[in-house]
Amino acid sequence: MKQSEYLCYDATALADLIRRGEVTSREVCEAAVERATSVNGSLNAICFPQFSAALAQDFPPQGVLAGVPLLLKDLSQEQAGVPCTYGSRGFKNNIAPQDSEFVRRAREGGLVFLGRTATPEFGLKAITESELWGPSRNPWNTSLTPGGSSGGSAAATAAGIVPMAGANDGGGSIRIPAAYNGLFGLKPSRGRISSGPTMGESWTGASSDHVVTRTVRDSAAMLDVLSGAASGDPFVIPPPGTAYADLMQKSSGSLKIGVFTSSPYDTEVAPECVAAAEETARILENLGHKVEYARPEFDGMALARCYLGLYFGEVSAMMAKAKEQFGATDSDFELDTRLIGMLGNTMPLSDYVLRRQQWNEFARALGVFFGRYDLYLCPTTGQLPARIGELETPAHLKLAAKLMLMLKAGRLVHRSGQVDQMAMESLARTPFTQLANLTGTPAMSVPLHWTAEGLPVGVQLGAPHGGEEVLLQLAAQLEEAAPWFGYYERLDNAFSAACG
Repeated sequence: MKQSEYLCYDATALADLIRRGEVTSREVCEAAVERATSVNGSLNAICFPQFSAALAQDFPPQGVLAGVPLLLKDLSQEQAGVPCTYGSRGFKNNIAPQDSEFVRRAREGGLVFLGRTATPEFGLKAITESELWGPSRNPWNTSLTPGGSSGGSAAATAAGIVPMAGANDGGGSIRIPAAYNGLFGLKPSRGRISSGPTMGESWTGASSDHVVTRTVRDSAAMLDVLSGAASGDPFVIPPPGTAYADLMQKSSGSLKIGVFTSSPYDTEVAPECVAAAEETARILENLGHKVEYARPEFDGMALARCYLGLYFGEVSAMMAKAKEQFGATDSDFELDTRLIGMLGNTMPLSDYVLRRQQWNEFARALGVFFGRYDLYLCPTTGQLPARIGELETPAHLKLAAKLMLMLKAGRLVHRSGQVDQMAMESLARTPFTQLANLTGTPAMSVPLHWTAEGLPVGVQLGAPHGGEEVLLQLAAQLEEAAPWFGYYERLDNAFSAACG
C-alpha cells in the first residue's frame, strides 16, 4: 500500500480493506511506518517507536479494527514489559508488569501498536513540551503547540501517521489537542471505559481514556472496543443496547442546545473561538435543532480551585510513587512539577477533601442545566495554540519557584492567595473543558472552523452522564453538514512536501 493511498482511509475503512483481503495488515503497517519515518522528525510526536514489533504483531482477525495501526499515549496506557514514562525522567524505569485494560481491549479489537506518543510530564499541561522528550509540534504549523496532554497523539493523527491514537482526558487532554489539530475528540463519561487494573478511577474519576480520530465513526468504533466495566471496577454504567457504530447513524431527533462563549473564569476568549461556536450554532439551527444562549450556573473560581487541588494531590502522589518504586530523586522532575508536588504535600488534608466534595456542587448545577437543555455548546479552548516555548515559565518565576522549594514555603503559598493566581494562569487559555472532568460527564470537540490562516478551531458539545450516544449522533450530523476530512488531504500534501 502506497503512503498516498494509506492517507485516504480512516481506521474503519482500513479494517474493511484488510477484512476483505484487498490489502494485508503488514502492508498497512508498512505504510504507517513509512509515514512516521518521513514526518515524525518534524513533529516529535512518537517518543517510543515500536515499528519492528508492530510488523510482527499477531492480532485476532475477528476484531472490529483488526490489523489497523494505533499509537498509544505514554501515560496510563501501559503495555506489559514496555516502559511507560508519563513524560517524566522520574518514571523512566517504569516497566509495566501487565497490560492496562485499555491496551488489553485494544489488542482484542485487533489493533496493532506502532509505538507510544509524547506527553508533558504527568500530563499536567495543555502543551506537550517535556524536558524528557522535548517539544511536540503541530502539523498545521510546526511553530505551534499541538496542545496537551495528548499532544503527541493528536499531532501524529492529524499528520496521518495513524488514523487514530490513544489519548486520555483529565482536564481537556483529549479535547484541547483535538481542537488544535483539527480532529474529533470524545471524552467519555466517568466509568464508561475501565481504568483498570492498577486503579479504580483515574485522577479520582476526573480522567477518562479514549482516542483522537479523523472521523466520528472511528471514535464510535473504538468506544465499542474499549467500553464496559472490568472486574473490580467501582461502578458499572449500563451499556447501550446497540453498538455505538450503529447508534451514531440514527437520528438524534431535534435537540435543545444552550450555547455560551464567555469563559467560566472570566478570562479572555479569542474572537476565532467565539466565531467557531457561533458558526456551529447556525449549522445546528439549519439541521433543525433549537439553539439559544444559556449556560450552566456555577462558581467558576471555585471550580478552578477544586481542579488545581486535584493537580496538587495527584502530582505529589506520583512523585512519591516514583521515589519509592523507581528510585527517583527530586532532580528527576521538572521545576514546575516539583513546585506543584510541594503544594500537594503541604495542602491540608481537610482542604483537599472539602474541594473533592465540592465537585458535587458543579454536578448539581450541570444537572439543573440539563433539566432544561439536552446539550451545551461552547468553544473548546479560549485561545488558539501557543507558539512552541511561549508558555515556558519565565526566568524570574523559575527563580521564585526555586526559592519557595528551598524555603519549603508551601504552607505560606496556600495562605497567601497565590493559588488563585496560579489557577487563572494555568487555565486561562483552556477554561471550557474542566467542567466535564469534575462532573464526570461526556463532552466532545468537533473540528468545524478554520481561521483565515488555515488553523483549525474546535467547538465543544457536552451531554449528561452516559450521553455518548447523542453526542456521536450529533457529531455525525455535523460531519455530514460540514465535512472536514478534505482538510486532511490538503494538510497531508503540504506536510509531505515540507518534509521532502
